[in-house]
Amino acid sequence: MVSLDRRVLLRSLSAVGAAAALPRAGHAQQGGVLTRPVPSSGEALPLVGLGSWITFNVGDDQVARDACAQVMGAFFAAGGRMIDSSPMYGSSQSVIGYGLAKLGRPAGLFAADKVWISSASRGPAQIEASRQAWGVPRFDLLQVHNLLSWDAHLRTLLAMKAEGQLRYVGITTSEGRRHGEFEQIMRAQPLDFVQVTYNILDREAETRILPLARDRGMAVIVNRPLRRGDLIRKFARYPLPGWAADIGCASWAQVLLKFIISHPAVTCAIPATTRVDHVRENLAASAGQLPDAAMRARMIAHVERL
Repeated sequence: MVSLDRRVLLRSLSAVGAAAALPRAGHAQQGGVLTRPVPSSGEALPLVGLGSWITFNVGDDQVARDACAQVMGAFFAAGGRMIDSSPMYGSSQSVIGYGLAKLGRPAGLFAADKVWISSASRGPAQIEASRQAWGVPRFDLLQVHNLLSWDAHLRTLLAMKAEGQLRYVGITTSEGRRHGEFEQIMRAQPLDFVQVTYNILDREAETRILPLARDRGMAVIVNRPLRRGDLIRKFARYPLPGWAADIGCASWAQVLLKFIISHPAVTCAIPATTRVDHVRENLAASAGQLPDAAMRARMIAHVERL
């Protein structure tokens, strides 16, 4: 058994070796949460944001819309800033707009959305509809969602940025399906942000995407950090490891999020939730000590044994 644990640990150390070799990205404490700078501007962003896929797609259900507004209120109160959405997410954008209006339009909001339409000519109209749904004067970040018609949409977004209508430009993918093409675009285009799937079990992005983002000076948003809660359900039947307290974690959700945000190339993870207690728990992961390379290897080895 000791020999098996040693082999698992050695494999895990190898897996985090690339991350350890990267220059450490500075992080700072701001309003009780840890932040990391956007490479292209130096702007500090909290390491945990708020996603809206599925969770905010509640239509006209007033009780559910108010619950989403409460989640947003708790998110801002805990020091959060980045909320991410997409036209693909059903009613999520209008629900965000409802919540922002109900909360008095919090000044700290970092509004991140996407363009997701096959027609290049209809991209600007979709972006404007999204902006109106949010009720914001402009977006901080717009991303080409899952690379759909990416070439034409990137031209639109870069033009908007040049004209002062947008602060940052990015692209997204999920579950590693198009990493090859994603990497080519990263090498060729002046992107501020990239968004990819990354968590303690889905670590494909560690190989090339995350190091390339560091080399190219691009911020990284992590989607599906908890696999829509599947990772928490997977590990919840096991006791929290004793070392979790050493990095300030009181739950599996915090362990899983701290693993992600401790990678030096990651700027922000965006877990989605419908519960106020969960959003507070998630934001608490972006406070206190972050795992170092040795602890990250230990975390990988532990979950791979479960």
